[in-house]
Amino acid sequence: MSIEIKKCPMGAYQTNCYIVRHDGMDFIVDPGVDAVEWVKKSVRNPVAILNTHGHFDHVWSNAELKKIYDIPIYCPEGDCFMLEEDPFAQGTPPSRCDIAVKPDETINIDSLELRFLHFPGHTPGSSVIEIDDHWFCGDFLFKDSIGRVDFPYSDPAAMQASLQKALKYPKNPILHPGHGPDSTLEEEKQNIPYWLRHLGG
Repeated sequence: MSIEIKKCPMGAYQTNCYIVRHDGMDFIVDPGVDAVEWVKKSVRNPVAILNTHGHFDHVWSNAELKKIYDIPIYCPEGDCFMLEEDPFAQGTPPSRCDIAVKPDETINIDSLELRFLHFPGHTPGSSVIEIDDHWFCGDFLFKDSIGRVDFPYSDPAAMQASLQKALKYPKNPILHPGHGPDSTLEEEKQNIPYWLRHLGG
């Protein structure tokens, strides 16, 4: 069964929040600042909150949506601490990860298979959530760009390894980034060598 995707940029950083509908279930991906009202208008049967990584502009509305819908929060295990500790002191409402997803782990929720493909660098746990031929890639890859590696907990060497891993990925998923427009992996593979050189790899 094909999936239906809704997208809305949220907050000052225009962080893309996605709702993925599959087989009557709604998955909320990266609910950032002020995402709650849009999510409430857009979901019919929310079953999970999925975080690509732990930065505040991607997880800000976790806590309120969890309170409203009583659904589990899935987050890459390397970033779970960010949900609770607000490491950038932005006043992020604290939330707790219910399911800490291991690197490259496949999660089955009813009839849907999710793969959390681990691409660290921007953050320790930074992951792409793969659903069918779609990548919800957070701040790993953007159209014509990549995630920053100059933040606390970022790791330029890890980003180099992640970009090499992406270059070897055999399929061509549609990319739904955390900011900006969609792209495809094949398009971004044309840019990755530039970013590897930029990072010194």
